[in-house]
Amino acid sequence: MDSLDLAKAVFNKSRLAFVYVRRILGAPNHFDVDLKEKLLANFFGFTYDQWKLYDLDLEKRKDYLSEFDWYRSRYINEPFDEMLNNKVVATEILGKYISVPEIYAIRNGGKMYAYPKEGEYIDKPMGDEDLLLLIKDKGTIIFKPIDKGKGTGVSQIDYKDGSFFINGKEGTMGDVTKLAEDVDKWYISETIYQHEYSDRLYDQTSNTIRIITFRDEESGMMDIKFAVQRIGRKTTIPVDNGSQGGIVCNIDLETGKLSHGRTLHDKVVYEVHPDSGTRLDEMYVANWDHIKEKILTTARRMPFLYFVAWDVIVDPSGEPYIIEANTSSGVNIIQLWGPERQGKLGAFYKAHGIIK
Repeated sequence: MDSLDLAKAVFNKSRLAFVYVRRILGAPNHFDVDLKEKLLANFFGFTYDQWKLYDLDLEKRKDYLSEFDWYRSRYINEPFDEMLNNKVVATEILGKYISVPEIYAIRNGGKMYAYPKEGEYIDKPMGDEDLLLLIKDKGTIIFKPIDKGKGTGVSQIDYKDGSFFINGKEGTMGDVTKLAEDVDKWYISETIYQHEYSDRLYDQTSNTIRIITFRDEESGMMDIKFAVQRIGRKTTIPVDNGSQGGIVCNIDLETGKLSHGRTLHDKVVYEVHPDSGTRLDEMYVANWDHIKEKILTTARRMPFLYFVAWDVIVDPSGEPYIIEANTSSGVNIIQLWGPERQGKLGAFYKAHGIIK
């Protein structure tokens, strides 16, 4: 092993040690887990929540993928993982193959610039007035960090009847500009209005589908392996993410039919959405066969990406838009429907040296 490989190995070990402390020892605890269970869960790489959510014990935990397993999987696509981790770069590349939301502006290094269209050149940064005019012109925009996931830092800003609204709550022009100035490395994109089926699920959030594609190690074919419907609720506005407490339904890959709902923060089975009143297991994803075809075609055009977790919103015409494409997926929203260490995902992880 040369010095460069050694340095990389040391860096990777240090990175994993950091994530163990931050994402496992320091994970939020939504369940009543006693100290003994906490220590046991953490020792085997699970969060407290996972231990309770899956009803784990020393024997049963052997069937499940842990939080630590998931984190190690984030680097399967190296060196192309950064292509997806940077949402602006991912949007530019994916837009060649499939519909993506238009980017309006980017803030980086303390300066905000309009995002140029083809043939345009941008020389001057935007000011606060430019930002406010942009929002007034578009009516609604999505404000997102460039490199964060799990719905962290996402806001929807609307302008209607002469007033600004941030995540549904009325605010001032100062509130909007402060939101833009308080953080760096964000971008503004268009809001994709969702299909009627998704509005029926819950119309106060954009409800996205997580579709997971990866290469089958035996056949060598890229295929869709899992799909779940994420649904927001009052407590998660404006996002639908399971990590924020949103509802997750499994999607039948053949028919597009939704299952009952679950969340990552409790063990309640939701047959009916608590806010919209919609019966979840009677719903179907609109235009499901077309969506699968578009996602799979896009995945197969990038064979250097072994694993992609696609976040999809279905527009009113039934066309899929890629909101994000992720180089990994949290295992919780998959294992709500059964353990995967000995399943399809576990086999994929073993083939790539993530687990033994």
